[in-house]
Amino acid sequence: MNSSEEIAVPGMSAGRSAMRMGPAELVQAAAMARRFYLEGKSKIQIAEEFGVSRFKVARVLETALERDLVRIEIRVPAELDAERSDALRARYGLRHAVVVESPAEAQESPDPENLGEVAADLLGELVNEGDVLGLAWGRSTIHMAAALDRLPPCTVVQLTGVYDAGTAERGSVEAVRRAAQVSGGDAHPIYAPMLLPDAATAAALRSQTGIARAFEYFDKVTVACVSIGSWEAGISTVHDMLTEEERAHYATLGVAAEMSAHLFDAEGRRVGRDLGERCITVETDRLRRIPEVVAIAGGQRKGAAIDAVLRSGLVTSLVTDTSAADYLMTAGATPRPALNREDPDGI
Repeated sequence: MNSSEEIAVPGMSAGRSAMRMGPAELVQAAAMARRFYLEGKSKIQIAEEFGVSRFKVARVLETALERDLVRIEIRVPAELDAERSDALRARYGLRHAVVVESPAEAQESPDPENLGEVAADLLGELVNEGDVLGLAWGRSTIHMAAALDRLPPCTVVQLTGVYDAGTAERGSVEAVRRAAQVSGGDAHPIYAPMLLPDAATAAALRSQTGIARAFEYFDKVTVACVSIGSWEAGISTVHDMLTEEERAHYATLGVAAEMSAHLFDAEGRRVGRDLGERCITVETDRLRRIPEVVAIAGGQRKGAAIDAVLRSGLVTSLVTDTSAADYLMTAGATPRPALNREDPDGI
């Protein structure tokens, strides 16, 4: 086996630039590169083996790159777009941004199911033993929970009521139970609708023992998973739960997005606060104090909504797809960093 085959990914070239080195230099550089890139040895270990200084090793490795003896390829799974992910993270000042390549037929669909699978893997990285994981209602979080196959021992709490109490077993409650089952931790579901007829009814429900117990965990949540909805039929569950008159009212306030029953305008400012008073959901000030808030949302139709919520400063990380990412990279003025989590309303 020749040297180029042994250094496989960082391969050795016999091109014109490499031939400027003498044969002894070539052999030594190839050997050092093999030790460093393939065998994982440190520069100090290599220096001791070859009887040279670690500075000499560093120069040889640098020369090997310059002369094309070593080629480094960065490979990620085909479904992940590393370039868009890094650009999106930088633009919004996120802690993590993961952009998934969605199938062509899913470009127009909100929240392709493969986002949930990638988000499940991300949570497996972010959640540590002893953490409290919060899950808000959303189709994408339900897909994420179904795809979970590893979580360290942690407590799982539901952050919102359910879209339809009649489907609780197949929605938010089941997502919480699934995550707790995978982690081996305790589950704290909320058996109540997300939206109530009035603030008084919502307040009465919040005081009930089971719901109050779940709310007590909100301040302990260390990692939260949320969904984002555009203010249109079929894309926001809250929009779909309201009457036509109520939708028209909130539309006049400039609603561009909804997250966990909280409404935001295009600049990320909260609007329609009265709606939150009628909902069983985690408050925005509590969300803002959670160290890691991961949003899962994608599709062309959600681009503007995702931008609005990211501008609110409530989200620290995002799992999205290429169609939404392309919109976000050209969406208006550069937003302030999300990790500067001050309230844009100044309240």
